[in-house]
Amino acid sequence: MKIYIVYDSEAGHTEQLARSIAKGAERVPGAQVFINHVNKADVKDLADMDAIIWGCPGHFGSISSGLKEWIDKLGYLWANGTLVDKLGAVFCTTATIHGGIEATLLNLITPMLHQGMMIVGLPANIPENALYGSYYGVGVTSPVEDTHDPLSQSLFAKGLALGEALGSRVAKTAAVYEAGRITLGAV
Repeated sequence: MKIYIVYDSEAGHTEQLARSIAKGAERVPGAQVFINHVNKADVKDLADMDAIIWGCPGHFGSISSGLKEWIDKLGYLWANGTLVDKLGAVFCTTATIHGGIEATLLNLITPMLHQGMMIVGLPANIPENALYGSYYGVGVTSPVEDTHDPLSQSLFAKGLALGEALGSRVAKTAAVYEAGRITLGAV
C-alpha cells in the first residue's frame, strides 16, 4: 500500500514530525511511504495513493498558507471523485501549548471529508495520546528556536513518538482495508 505524506514546514519542526510519521508507517510490512514538502508535492500523485497524510504549522488555529494553497489545487480530483474512500490523517505543530492545535487539526480534516476520504486518528488506548495527544491526528508543541527548556524538549519528543504511532496506525489500517477490498473482490 502506498502512503503519501505532504507537509509544510518553516523552522523544521513540522518536517521532523512528518519524518517521524513516515518512520512509523515504514515499520509496517508492505508499506511504501512517499514524503514531500508541499512545494515539491504534486496533487496528481494522490490518485495512486492508498493513504494521504498532510500537515503543517498551525497559524492562529488554521492551516498554513503554503499547505492551504496546495489543498486548493484538489478541485479536479474532487470533481472526479478521485480521493473517495482513500484513508487520510493529519498533523500539525504550534509554538505554544494552547496554540490552536485541535482547531488546526480539524481545519486539516475538513478538506479530506469534502474529498470523501476516511479519517484515521489516534485513539486513547495509546497511553501517550491520553496524556498529551489529540484524537484528530498528531498535534505537537514545538520548542522555540534556540531554547533548551527541558519541558518544551520533552513535549516535542513525546509528539514525535505520537507521530510514529500515527504513521503505524495509518499503514496498518490501509493494510486491513486493502485486505478487505481483495476479499470482497472490490479491487
